[in-house]
Amino acid sequence: MFDCHMHANFSTDSRMRVEEILAKSEELNIGCIITEHIDFNFPRPGEFIFDIDDYFKTYNRYRGDKFLLGVELGMKDDCISDNKEVAERYPFDYIIGSIHMINNTDLYYEKLYNGRTKNQVYTEYFQCMLKNIKNHTFIDSLGHIDYIARYARYEDKELYYNEYSDLIDEVLKMVINSGIVLELNTKRLADKGSVDNLIEIYKRYRELGGLNVTIGSDAHNMNDIGKNLNVALKLAEVCELKPVYFRNRKAEYM
Repeated sequence: MFDCHMHANFSTDSRMRVEEILAKSEELNIGCIITEHIDFNFPRPGEFIFDIDDYFKTYNRYRGDKFLLGVELGMKDDCISDNKEVAERYPFDYIIGSIHMINNTDLYYEKLYNGRTKNQVYTEYFQCMLKNIKNHTFIDSLGHIDYIARYARYEDKELYYNEYSDLIDEVLKMVINSGIVLELNTKRLADKGSVDNLIEIYKRYRELGGLNVTIGSDAHNMNDIGKNLNVALKLAEVCELKPVYFRNRKAEYM
């Protein structure tokens, strides 16, 4: 079993040390893939970027059967070539492509939602995702399809498949046709309502021809490593999807 998504102290928003990851991995008897953040052209210069050569120099000594090295690339129109260069130049085991911003505004911040309806923002989110998957076919998986439901500033921020089915279907088809795997992010799986809504999306992914998922906690501290992995495994089973992880950019079954 691998937790395929976590952030240590090369990521701007994490202070977790590699020693903590190794200790938690041993405690849980799981493998881990570090996927540090790279978001080129982030609105605050110097954030969500790191020295990749230093990353490999620091972490390569720990690399092994149960500890692999990845990266999470923020997908945006203005950094496609930069992301591609990173993917092609460096020997990562695993590359996640994620939507963290719309029109260069972080989904975390309230200003993205001010004066706009949920339908407007969520529609734009999936349109942005669709456009960027088309230009990022060099990634291994699409990260947290439901990311916006973490931070949206609406009374009901949940993502319902039936409300955006046309756009979600287009995203899923493009993922499948591009040979990309869909990530099953465990961040919101403690909530039964979120699980029920995600099941609809992942069942649809299977109906359209999707076969595999990666599973990741998106942990930024050691206590979240492996969190809700048991729920994710059950969800994958219900949706008839097989969990995989990536080593040397090749999918392997857990």
